Order: sequence, then C-alpha cells, then structure tokens
Amino acid sequence: MYQTLTFLHSTIRWFVLLSLLYSIFTAYRGYFNKASFTRTDNLIRHWTATIAHLQLMLGIILYTQSPLVKYFWKNTGETFNDLEFLFFGLIHIALMLTAIIVLTIGSAVAKRRTEDHQKFKTMLLYFSAALLIIIIAIPWPFSPLAHRPFFR
Repeated sequence: MYQTLTFLHSTIRWFVLLSLLYSIFTAYRGYFNKASFTRTDNLIRHWTATIAHLQLMLGIILYTQSPLVKYFWKNTGETFNDLEFLFFGLIHIALMLTAIIVLTIGSAVAKRRTEDHQKFKTMLLYFSAALLIIIIAIPWPFSPLAHRPFFR
C-alpha cells in the first residue's frame, strides 16, 4: 500500500502543478485583458482546488504510513539534526498544509467576489503564493532539503 500511495502522490503532484500554472495563466490573462469571469474560469478555479485537496488527502494518508516519518517522530532527538528526516517529518507537511490553506482561501474569496477583475486578481495572487510554497516544499532531485526523483 505504501508504494502505491507514494506512486500516486508523486504522480498527482504534476496535475497539481499543471492545474495551478494553468489557473494562474487564466487569472493573469483575464485580469490584464479585463475579461469576464466565465463559467469555464470558475471551473478551472474549482478543479484546481479539488485536485490540490485530493493530493492533500493522499499526502496525509502517506504521512501516517511513511516509515521515514514514523522513525522521525520516534527518534526526534537524533533525527531533528538530519535535514531529510526533518524535511519529511515536519517541513514538507507544514508547507504543503500552508499552501493548500492559501489556495483554499483564495479559491473561496475569488468565488465570492462580485467584480470579474477582482475574481481574477484574487486567483492570481493566492494561487501564485500557493504555487511558490509548493515549489519550495516539493522534494525535487536538485533540492538541498531532500532528494526524490521526478517520477517514482
């Protein structure tokens, strides 16, 4: 089960990144072109948040099953100085939770705005902030915090 969760979590991250990038592009284009916030724009906002929430749920389940995380919490005195254990035990989940909270707030606020340009602006700001946090929190192969392959 752990290997399946790891594979799914690693794969769905690409959907999260792509949907966020597409949402940000849509919001940027809509805001600067003074476009109307269409049903399609709203669906893009909604599905980006939904994909991110699905990834969060998989991540939380994976977090509870991870032998690395279990070892981290059983041996915090030893592992707190090891950057990889600290990253997966604390940093990764804290940053990802923060990113999803920012994205969720941005999605909810954008949905409730009355003016179209404000909807696009809200999406642009909040989704960009969430993307930045997510990019920092992903264990890229080149990351100084923890190394994982692009695909598992």
